[in-house]
Amino acid sequence: MSEERQATSETGLSKQRVVVEAVRLADREGVDGLSMRRLAGALGAGAMSLYHYVASKEELLDAMIDLVFAEIELPPEQTDWQSAMRTRALSARQVLARHRWAIALMDSRTSPGPAHLRHREAITACLRRAGFPVVMTTHATWLLDSYVYGFALQDAGLPFDTAGELADLVEDVYLPQLPADEFPYLNESAAALVAAGFDPAEEFLFGLDLVLAALEPLRASE
Repeated sequence: MSEERQATSETGLSKQRVVVEAVRLADREGVDGLSMRRLAGALGAGAMSLYHYVASKEELLDAMIDLVFAEIELPPEQTDWQSAMRTRALSARQVLARHRWAIALMDSRTSPGPAHLRHREAITACLRRAGFPVVMTTHATWLLDSYVYGFALQDAGLPFDTAGELADLVEDVYLPQLPADEFPYLNESAAALVAAGFDPAEEFLFGLDLVLAALEPLRASE
């Protein structure tokens, strides 16, 4: 990237501003509808002027994903590996809830930016220092990412966000479709979850802790 394309222009544009606005557009409307023309309109600039800062839409997507990675907290160094990876996973889930369009793109870029590389280096360093062999570190990273991204993807499609919204949905929509004589176990489960005040937000931590516990005995394996 040349210094000319990095610098702020007389119109107030800069690569950072272009990328930030692109992320905002994607947050509101999804990434499929993002175009250089649409982005230029949001910035009050000509579409061709954007190519002064990003050479193509692919370069723009690389920069957008790097911005998302920059928001995710790195695993802390001054703690045990499970606590560190738990912190990183919780942060990643929160970030992906803000940028749902990014879920499918997180590991698809072939030109990762500096934040992405720092993120991967920090995860690998955390696991290697904890005693995971190189190949097992790859297994652990892949498993954790699959869990975080998969949960985020499922989260994005759920028709509720809170325990109260889930309870209302179960009572008003799901239970009427689950007569006890035809679906006894589903009816029982739905009613029990409502009675217990089940909070869907707890599911992420439940699964994450299972994954981390399963990985612990593999630290010294070859």
